[in-house]
Amino acid sequence: MRSLLAPASGLALAVILGLASTAAAASDAEPQERQCIAHGWQRVAMQAAGVPRKLLWKAPAGAWSRGAIVVLHGGGGRHFQWCTANSPLVAPQVRFSERAVAEGYAVFLLDSSDRVTDREGRICGKVWDDEVRERPNLDLPLIGQVLRELMPRLRPAGSRTEVFLTGLSSGGYMTVRAATHFDDLVTAFAPVSSGDPYGWHRVCEPGLSARKTVQGAGYDNETGKQIIERDACLADHHPNEQPWDSTRPATKPAFRVFHHEMDGINDRSCADKVSRLLRLHGYPGEADFVLRGGRRSLANHLWQDEYSGAVLAFFAGRMAR
Repeated sequence: MRSLLAPASGLALAVILGLASTAAAASDAEPQERQCIAHGWQRVAMQAAGVPRKLLWKAPAGAWSRGAIVVLHGGGGRHFQWCTANSPLVAPQVRFSERAVAEGYAVFLLDSSDRVTDREGRICGKVWDDEVRERPNLDLPLIGQVLRELMPRLRPAGSRTEVFLTGLSSGGYMTVRAATHFDDLVTAFAPVSSGDPYGWHRVCEPGLSARKTVQGAGYDNETGKQIIERDACLADHHPNEQPWDSTRPATKPAFRVFHHEMDGINDRSCADKVSRLLRLHGYPGEADFVLRGGRRSLANHLWQDEYSGAVLAFFAGRMAR
């Protein structure tokens, strides 16, 4: 297979645009974003579908020898929790990002909006807009703009052009939605602690969640069970599955699902469901990466250090030769 390398033309423009975006955006950065900037990350503020959005990104010096990774944070989380560890709970995320850059990937940390609503119009909080709905999607325009416009402007000459997606929890659901929606642009994707965005829905009724930044809970469309319940997503048939997005490319991106069998927030049946349905829709998948042992807990829902090397190895193995 041919090597996917960025052409030399436009490099000067890319550098100018990249520096201008960063300089303009840094002045109103949040304290945690400033911590990331102090560690070499750059901040970009942009508009996507008329909504103000922002992201942080970092790349190795010179060419991106392994392409780029888009990272989508978990529900209630923030993009900067992947580049500064003010809590030990997010330290594995930061180690993943820094390891990815050290191995030659450019890493783009996107921040969700707080405008997602459920079917009744209630605000859901700091989550990704992964569900299939009649209203315009809030996050696909942002991701498309990053893939189609921002990355090409920032990518140095001689870089690999492969694009990889990964995300945790709500970000994992959105990873699947985005990777299937943009399956002509994405090389491979790795959803973590998540499930099927085409087969679940949120009920964002106040009081269903103890978290201040997220309202409501998620339910499987077939069983009607909340995704924290055992076997929540276990069903033989899926008549309530929403139509899947796809550009119908000749070759669809590969995937690998990562989860813990004792995830106490997103039952393992939900990870099994999305893995099975991705294969049925023609996406080639490697065997799921499953951690085992312990008791069902929130801790087992979080990004684990064991995921990092396996995610990066999976992405490296999908690069064109």
